[in-house]
Amino acid sequence: QVQLVESGRALVQSGGSLTVSCTAAGFNLDLYAVGWFRQVPGKEREGVGCISNMIGSTDATTWYSESVEGRFAISRNDAENTVYLQMGSLKPEDPGTYYCAAGRLSATVMIPVSKGGGKYAMDYWGNGTLVTVSS
Repeated sequence: QVQLVESGRALVQSGGSLTVSCTAAGFNLDLYAVGWFRQVPGKEREGVGCISNMIGSTDATTWYSESVEGRFAISRNDAENTVYLQMGSLKPEDPGTYYCAAGRLSATVMIPVSKGGGKYAMDYWGNGTLVTVSS
């Protein structure tokens, strides 16, 4: 079965850290750019960050939204078919359901797609990870 599997829900203290994983099953994730998105009830899905594939390059291109820049980091381990979202210095405004999504996008295209919430252009979506931040 072709799918993206995320690591599941988490409760973290404010100021704490959390790593969420996104593992591809049934396809090779190394061909795909991967974005991370946050969904909060009553609000539109927003892009948190993204990482390009590494085809033809030794480095991946990353982008982060202004709200998480410097606190979150995205990395990938293609040997494990997995992308990680490392969340640090968590704030009360960070909670929500975090989704990973994979798309056959170039590094140039993935950034505006991610900024736009990943609409229409992503091929696979993860099952979502509910992140709760306690004060």
